[in-house]
Amino acid sequence: MKKQKAIDNAASQLPPEVRPGQSVELLKQLHILTREGKLNQDSRRKLKQVYHLFQFIEKLLLELPTSDSGPTLADHGAGKSYLGFIIYDLFFKALGQGTIYGIETRSELVESSKALAQKLGFERMRFLNVSVAESTQSSELPEQIDVVTALHACDTATDDAIAFGLQKKARYMVLVPCCQAELARALNQNKAINLQRTPLAELWRHPLHTRELGSQLTNVLRCLYLESQGYQVTVTELVGWEHSMKNELILAKYTGQKKRASAERLLALLAEFGLQSLAVRRFPSV
Repeated sequence: MKKQKAIDNAASQLPPEVRPGQSVELLKQLHILTREGKLNQDSRRKLKQVYHLFQFIEKLLLELPTSDSGPTLADHGAGKSYLGFIIYDLFFKALGQGTIYGIETRSELVESSKALAQKLGFERMRFLNVSVAESTQSSELPEQIDVVTALHACDTATDDAIAFGLQKKARYMVLVPCCQAELARALNQNKAINLQRTPLAELWRHPLHTRELGSQLTNVLRCLYLESQGYQVTVTELVGWEHSMKNELILAKYTGQKKRASAERLLALLAEFGLQSLAVRRFPSV
């Protein structure tokens, strides 16, 4: 009785953001909660962002058909695996089945995530020390993955995550792109020629505009590519602008209905902006 009362008292002193049944030890290990169980402003912002993304992912997980082994989720550019651990704690733990794969290039983060998963008893979490591009060839991953996530995967890592999802026949992809620099570099290469060719080149004449247009155009092309490969695409905000400028959330659901018009528009945009060289490298199936 005394032990239960102590647990109840401890729970009542936690910040309201901590959900019932959530692992307090996990939140402390991720440095979201302090040792005293407090939540600072930066951690509150980070937790709000992850919770908001979890709401989208939970809905997708609930829509998956049931299977003997449970759902599979691959988290690309996992970092410290904040997202993977939170999803496991709030969904996979109670489900009692299913596996989360965290994919990260920094070996020290992979090892620390493995240690934390073992400490918490999160036995159906796996961590791979490979790049997003290399993960498509990894024998440690199953042939089919239900949900692919990439939260702030920088530059072309988001494209690699899309390629991974296509290869693994993912039912859903959840992408928050970041630092889309490849296309901006390509725009710069032929800037003088394009300024003479089309007045549209004024959109990227100045370096700041080049970066902004490159980011916008990259995500537009990604959405068209996903549609051309049989996905229904929704674009929305991850959180309010006051929390993050890297705010675009791309949700893709596989329907099997490939849109030829999307493929044609993708190729037309590449031609209009002088980016045909990206077609084979980034959009090989169009």
